[in-house]
Amino acid sequence: MLERILKLHEVADDSLFLWGSRQTGKSTLLKALFPKARLYDLLKTDVRMSLQLRPSLLREECEMLDECELVIIDEVQKVPALLDEVHWLIENRGLRFILSGSSARKLRRSGANLLGGRALRFTLFPLVSAEIPDFDLQRALNNGMLPRHYLVADPSKRIQSYIGDYLQQEIVEEAIVRQLDAFTRFLQVAALSNTEIVNYTNIAQDCGVSAKTVKEYFAILEETMLGFYLPAYTRTVKRKLTQSPKFYYFDVAIANHLLHRRTLMPGTDLYGHALEHLVVQELRAFLSYTFGEDKALRYWRTLDNKYEVDALLCDVMTNVVDVAIEVKSSDRVASNDTKGLKAFGEEHPDTKLILLSMEDKPRMLNGVEVWPVTLFLQRLWARKII
Repeated sequence: MLERILKLHEVADDSLFLWGSRQTGKSTLLKALFPKARLYDLLKTDVRMSLQLRPSLLREECEMLDECELVIIDEVQKVPALLDEVHWLIENRGLRFILSGSSARKLRRSGANLLGGRALRFTLFPLVSAEIPDFDLQRALNNGMLPRHYLVADPSKRIQSYIGDYLQQEIVEEAIVRQLDAFTRFLQVAALSNTEIVNYTNIAQDCGVSAKTVKEYFAILEETMLGFYLPAYTRTVKRKLTQSPKFYYFDVAIANHLLHRRTLMPGTDLYGHALEHLVVQELRAFLSYTFGEDKALRYWRTLDNKYEVDALLCDVMTNVVDVAIEVKSSDRVASNDTKGLKAFGEEHPDTKLILLSMEDKPRMLNGVEVWPVTLFLQRLWARKII
């Protein structure tokens, strides 16, 4: 079994929410880390139905546990009423809970008790390179990083099924949207904006719905953890900057499938887009696992589109950028490839500038560190970048 980086040591003193997209491995992780914990698996129909009919059953059963014992409720969003019972048990019995799920949307829409700060929040992301012995970059770009997808030679059927399950379980089951056909079309059109700034009007025209509806659809992707926005870095020093966010599906394989990208080959534009996506995916997980909410991921682009940097690692409190990263899929980068980083460095001289590429060895180019992608990822997770 693959060893995950997220260990959830904080549960020794606190209760936790553990969020993560479907099939990231939440249930497997929790069973491995806490094999003796009391577990309520709400994917089991009998367990879910009994607690839906009488949420107080949770309190009645858990009152028999000793103080500080750990209780896990998996897929907690399926029975939001349980959170009132959890709240009571934390306050009156001193029990600790891990509440896992793939979407907080249903909890928020139902007005469920989110425990008012009594539970810490964590996210489990798809696999990262540091969790995979003999990590294969080419496999990661083509298969994605969900465990069930990365570990097989051809995951295309599984990815197709995954997206179908998402539509069935998250969208139809929760009655989030009325026009499923329009939303399905939106998923494909949104893939064209993957790694790009979102133009709601253009997407709305392609989907045959309003721009307001498109914004709501993107919100659904965020809340059900199928996608995320990468905010722009907006601290202006000299040049005027773009303020709009970029959009990414949560895993590179989702975009591959929706865009019908098959067997990505080095040297192509499609490969370059996928490589940027994968790096952003890794950076997002690294900052969350390592720094929690103290560090943030941003991108930088001037308003005239003359200069851009793919990823910035920032301090949340000070807004100071520790590292600026540009991703190129070329096997030999040139001076022109550093122009965005150099422009950013002129305004932020204390920032480390890094260019990722498919070159074999690291080198210095115009004051910019050039690193092979795989070697950079090894150094990132070894805490040698930040």
